[in-house]
Amino acid sequence: MKFTKMQGLGNDYLYFWGEPQDPAALSVRLSDRHFGPGADGIITISPSEHADFRMRIFNADGSEARMCGNGIRCVGKYVYDKGYTDKTELRIETLSGVRTLKLETRGGRVRRASVDMGCVSVSEDRILELGGTVCTVTPVNVGNPHAVCFVPDAEALPLAEIGPKVEKHPAFPGGVNAEFVQILMPDTLRMRVWERGSGITMACGTGACASAAAAVKKGFCRAGETIRVTLDGGTLDILVRPDYSVTMTGPAEFVYEGEIDG
Repeated sequence: MKFTKMQGLGNDYLYFWGEPQDPAALSVRLSDRHFGPGADGIITISPSEHADFRMRIFNADGSEARMCGNGIRCVGKYVYDKGYTDKTELRIETLSGVRTLKLETRGGRVRRASVDMGCVSVSEDRILELGGTVCTVTPVNVGNPHAVCFVPDAEALPLAEIGPKVEKHPAFPGGVNAEFVQILMPDTLRMRVWERGSGITMACGTGACASAAAAVKKGFCRAGETIRVTLDGGTLDILVRPDYSVTMTGPAEFVYEGEIDG
């Protein structure tokens, strides 16, 4: 089986054209960074009856994710650069619905992509008890669940300790992605993330959208203005409109091609 390793701000996945047998088990095996190629998971791409292409996302633990913001940008680059399409505006089917991609090309290759993430839902704050520590989070649904916590210093936060406690908190029966966000300026956020099923990752596109939407809801940032969200792997540009429809823009890059035994 041939695969392509790609990354968006260091959020790396192994991409397969078509659907391999038992993709969940394959994701667990290949995502291991010591005994496999190593990745945050795998993404499969195939034709769709409802859109231009269909993507499925499997986390490193084998669970299937509904949406991946960094991953969908890489899907756009994959299908365009490999010649599966010559369109620069694409509709991609996901478990969270169909999302529209606009590709920015240079020299015949995709460099960046903008994703229409649809309308996000920001709920009232919840106070979580985390084994002696109290954490106030803002639940946000971006097609997948997020819990956004605003903190004074994102760099100093013990992410490996707090992240899994939020992910598996009883308040979120199916688990949740946890973002810890520092307000740097009215248009700039610093975010670190613990992803459901993958742990600490260098970036999370849906998490950046969730963080920006929560910041607008709380009055830290303004709707209708681009918000720069800086993650461990780089920066995404997020636009949250007054109706909470969100557009995300960022890079997508190839890492290498590989082949494995089935």
